[in-house]
Amino acid sequence: MDKISGQKSAVQYLYPPIEPFDRRMLDVGDGHQVYMEQSGRPDGIPVVVLHGGPGGGCSPAMRRYFDPTRYRVILFDQRGCGRSKPHASVEANTTWHLVADIERIRAALGIDRWTVFGGSWGATLALIYGITHPDTCVHLVLRGVFTMTQAELDWFYGGGAGRFWPEPWARFKGLIPESEHDDLIAAYHRRLFSGDPRIETTHAKAWSSWENSLASVHSTGQRSDSPAEYARAFARLENHYFINGGFLEHDGWILANMHRLADVPGTIVQGRYDMICPPEMAYALAQVWPAATLRMIPLAGHALSEPGISAELVRVMNGMGVG
Repeated sequence: MDKISGQKSAVQYLYPPIEPFDRRMLDVGDGHQVYMEQSGRPDGIPVVVLHGGPGGGCSPAMRRYFDPTRYRVILFDQRGCGRSKPHASVEANTTWHLVADIERIRAALGIDRWTVFGGSWGATLALIYGITHPDTCVHLVLRGVFTMTQAELDWFYGGGAGRFWPEPWARFKGLIPESEHDDLIAAYHRRLFSGDPRIETTHAKAWSSWENSLASVHSTGQRSDSPAEYARAFARLENHYFINGGFLEHDGWILANMHRLADVPGTIVQGRYDMICPPEMAYALAQVWPAATLRMIPLAGHALSEPGISAELVRVMNGMGVG
């Protein structure tokens, strides 16, 4: 889950735009090439940024949460999206492939340990990576927590969020015959992977619009139409991961394995009115992670660019390693 959206006033909290000092395509095997970039200070504190979705891709705005005189910022487009190739491909594209890709990037850059920064699906991936490789993590900074449970998917695709946002919910489910409303993830899956470009694009835009319409606490719920190429990767990859339960061994796998992060500090920044990833999961995560601090942002939704969330994330990164 996740696309940057929100009010322009969020930029006041961010660092000025910076250009990467390193851009490259990494061959990660299985026919995939992953786009990776570095910006900031080459000998600075390394931080890897995990974008949302799955399928959202990274953007220049994501560099702006870090002081470029202190941090070495590593961004990459996960398999199948952004500038990575092949575009919108779900072949050899699972959570465990992405975890292995993160390790390939760390090894390729000669980094021993780093801070992991991620929101929404990026927070999910950060947690899974941290649980798998705790010794490589200095700190996890998470925003808009999503732990890939069936309850979370049921909330967003089973009518929970739709009770607060009936107009965009009606548009989202309106493309699907009523006989298939009992499982909209499966219904959309059949159409997103139909092989018919017209059908795939129509449903990809609807899938993306439903999520994007709810991203900001200030949203009016109006239709948000993403470019076809972006929407196709975003919708296909999200749906592929969700219909497979994130490729985790069982429901609730992340919370059940948080003991492996007992010695890794974390900071959780959560919008109080997040309709995509409700705060109860951020709270539940903090309860089983004594080394973590939960910072609930009073008037904020889900988007990375919500002013309160942006301000808090910059504050967290500025304070890291100080004092």
